[in-house]
Amino acid sequence: MEKLKIALLQIAPTGTQQGNLQKGTEYCRKAKQQGADIALFPEMWNCGYRIPEDIGELKSLAVSIDGEFVNTFRNLARELDMVIGITILEQHEPLPRNTICLFDRHGELQYIYAKVHTCDFEDECRLDAGDDFYVADLDTAKGIIKVGSMICYDREFPESARILMLKGAELVLVPNACPMEINRLSQLRGRAYENMFAIATCNYPIDQPDCNGHSTVFDGVAYLPELSGSRDTCILEAGEKEGIYMAELDVNMLRRYREKEVHGNAYRHPAKYHILTEENVEYPFIRKDKMMEQRLREL
Repeated sequence: MEKLKIALLQIAPTGTQQGNLQKGTEYCRKAKQQGADIALFPEMWNCGYRIPEDIGELKSLAVSIDGEFVNTFRNLARELDMVIGITILEQHEPLPRNTICLFDRHGELQYIYAKVHTCDFEDECRLDAGDDFYVADLDTAKGIIKVGSMICYDREFPESARILMLKGAELVLVPNACPMEINRLSQLRGRAYENMFAIATCNYPIDQPDCNGHSTVFDGVAYLPELSGSRDTCILEAGEKEGIYMAELDVNMLRRYREKEVHGNAYRHPAKYHILTEENVEYPFIRKDKMMEQRLREL
């Protein structure tokens, strides 16, 4: 498999959904001109990560999976022969969801992933969470690769990445909308290292409130036979400004590495992990707002 070119569309929203649609298509075309095989958007691109307090206003920003906004990128993926990961505030009941729709190079929908770990301590308490993580055999112009997704806060839970690894993911696409500083970047580096897969994260640029760019690609390969020690798995870290940031992922190198190294699934002891599925929360992790939110959803 030739090296896979991943374009991170680190771009600022326009303030309107129609403007975002036009700008998004423009940047997809630019990415294709630069040789991209995959184009990834930052989190909730259709509305520029807006989550109003008023539920009626919130729902008015949400779009349907079968609507014009999403279908435009479905058709564009087919036209450009390029994979597109388009992100939306998705129409859903009782509340909208934070979602990525992944289209292969033929415009075929590979999965609809809704953010599982919503930030319930902030505005995302007004969104519904997703139910599962998905992996697809993604058809790119360079060949088939197994791809899954996390969204922003998902990366802070090692379980998210571990499930994707267990389902076979070789590449994880991560739309994002927050400041990417040393600790969050370290989380991504750790997730790639311990699961032996690549992670591509697309953030908003510094122009967007509470964001700072620094979109990244980690290739997940920590050791090579010709090196005496470990290598930095970060093959791309963007600056703060708006732009298309391109990384070349050596999929063949990653696959050879996954066949031999000790991380991932070879030496786990899952029979000893029962506590991971327990739902009780003990001090010091009790949060009143989370308890109230759970009660409201049960009513």
